[in-house]
Amino acid sequence: MLKKRDLQECHSLYSLMMDPAVFPYVRYACQSYEEYLFLTKQLMAEEEQKTVISRTILNEAGQPIGTIDLYHIEHQRGFLATWIGSPYFGNGYSQKAKSAFFIELFLEHAIETVFMKIRKQNVRSRKAVEKLSYVKLANDVYPDVYQRINAKEQIYDLYHVERSVFFENSMDLHHEVAT
Repeated sequence: MLKKRDLQECHSLYSLMMDPAVFPYVRYACQSYEEYLFLTKQLMAEEEQKTVISRTILNEAGQPIGTIDLYHIEHQRGFLATWIGSPYFGNGYSQKAKSAFFIELFLEHAIETVFMKIRKQNVRSRKAVEKLSYVKLANDVYPDVYQRINAKEQIYDLYHVERSVFFENSMDLHHEVAT
């Protein structure tokens, strides 16, 4: 479902990213394939420096369908950026990718808090994230972070996932499935 980024998938991902239903919501939006290739190389280098964690999201056939990143990592906290190509909307890939990524972040990288800033007009992303029981609105919980992401104007809502809450909810889910 997730794999470390590599340059061989850039053509597929760039084509998916250029879709008008996806492009406005991509954090690392690029205007050319060459720029996307350069950016991917830069993300891979930043991952070696431990300032970014970046993964490719794969479908069941192992085809790249989007990306998921944790960026601005400091003090065991970071921001999440995810996008999925429009042919794959509505198939649960985003939720599965987030769950797998959070497990990696919390267990392998000692991350404690993951922030998500979502444009208030991005209804699709807001609805998707609000379905996840471990994600909480954080506008009032982290007012300093909320103010920082909305320094110029209020365009984002802030959400967060705490390590302990994620694992509590995961255990509840496993218990329900088992019974």
